[in-house]
Amino acid sequence: MNSLFDIQASIYNDIKGQVYDFAVLPWGATEPHNYHLPYLTDCYLAHGISVDAVIKAYNAQKIKGMVLPPVPLGAQNPGQRELPFCLHARYETQKAILTDIVASLDYQGIYTLVIVNGHGGNSFKNMVRDLAVDYPHFLIVVSDWFAVLSQTEYFEEKDDHAGEMETSVMMHYYPELVSLSVAGNGAYTPFKPETLRDGTGWTPRNWAQVSQDTGIGNPKKSTAEKGKVYAEAVTKKLSELFIDLVKGEIY
Repeated sequence: MNSLFDIQASIYNDIKGQVYDFAVLPWGATEPHNYHLPYLTDCYLAHGISVDAVIKAYNAQKIKGMVLPPVPLGAQNPGQRELPFCLHARYETQKAILTDIVASLDYQGIYTLVIVNGHGGNSFKNMVRDLAVDYPHFLIVVSDWFAVLSQTEYFEEKDDHAGEMETSVMMHYYPELVSLSVAGNGAYTPFKPETLRDGTGWTPRNWAQVSQDTGIGNPKKSTAEKGKVYAEAVTKKLSELFIDLVKGEIY
């Protein structure tokens, strides 16, 4: 059996001298996902989706992308960040991480980065605008993979957090990490004012007031087959984005 050092050397030799068209950065969080999913669910899903999409783009148009290690530091809501081992990353922290990654890629001659975001609490728009000032030749595109396609055609119940969609896709990619038998029902309490429910105004939800099991959406009808069908559709769409960025003119 090859040692870890042999494997690392082999990987390095494979990468060395190759020309890569773009990089993909999965970005998640470290937080509870009901009782049946791991804390790193957002990272696992963003990474699995990214890898499949990069493979599809290469198979379709021979463009080469590299999937970077997922970032596990996400922004958390009140009521969630108080829970044991839930990690809250400030805007300034996330921006510093992204800035260093962009600086590294820029120095290496890779000028296109797609952030595949797996955590609803993350928001990168202002960071990307700032970096566009500092690196005007560098293209950063953000995609919330869970919002690429509507859940309606694929799942029976809407998933906002650790529900049917996330659980199904986890069952597709990482079935050994899912313990559906211990899942809570994902019942939640919405805001009372209609103006906050309909989007007239926004404020972070207090997770302790919203959910008993940290889930928002019932995972009980989740299946690996549903997850596979949805993941295939999402990664096909993402692969088309990658191809557009590398092959086409965006203006």
